[in-house]
Amino acid sequence: MTLSEYIERHSSPENEVLQRITRSTHLEVINPRMLSGHVQGRVLSMLSQMIQPKRILELGTFTGYSALCLAEGLTEDGLLITIEHNDEMEDSIRRNLALSPLGEKIELMIGDAKETLRRLGDKAKGEEFDLVFIDADKKEYCDYLDLVLPLMRKGGWILADNTLWDGHIIDPAYDKDRQTVALRAFNDKVAADPRLEKVILPLRDGLTIIRKL
Repeated sequence: MTLSEYIERHSSPENEVLQRITRSTHLEVINPRMLSGHVQGRVLSMLSQMIQPKRILELGTFTGYSALCLAEGLTEDGLLITIEHNDEMEDSIRRNLALSPLGEKIELMIGDAKETLRRLGDKAKGEEFDLVFIDADKKEYCDYLDLVLPLMRKGGWILADNTLWDGHIIDPAYDKDRQTVALRAFNDKVAADPRLEKVILPLRDGLTIIRKL
């Protein structure tokens, strides 16, 4: 038994809907590894339930797994807005979200994340986000941070995925890899910002927890 298998066996299980999404993602989608997966999904769910957000923003929907995990912590009148750039994923995302009653609390927006964030900023009208999950184009993480911070309430939380990037983040062999360089810049930007409280967890591919002070 591997350590990962041990952790999974001693963590709360995925519900039936999440299991179905996991199976269909591995059967139908290229790069199923992008799925948050069992353990990270339970972490997202538990963090969301601790925060009890009314409004959640997700950048990068993929097949809808993480959105449904995060939605488990929404207040009764809560809303999760999730943004996916790849329009070819729309049908499968909507099908997956419809498998759960929580799907009714999730609004899918198809389009470029930065452009969509700017539109959300123009229409915000004081409706701030309590929790943001960043899991989209790694090369754009610094820009995402700049765009989401004004949309968040004071004391709000950001979860940024893949911030250790398979260990490449400290490997000189990846000094010219654009995604690695961008994630290093994001990590440095977060670490240097006195408005943010932060910690990186070595969970899966790295998960940074950030609080807006």
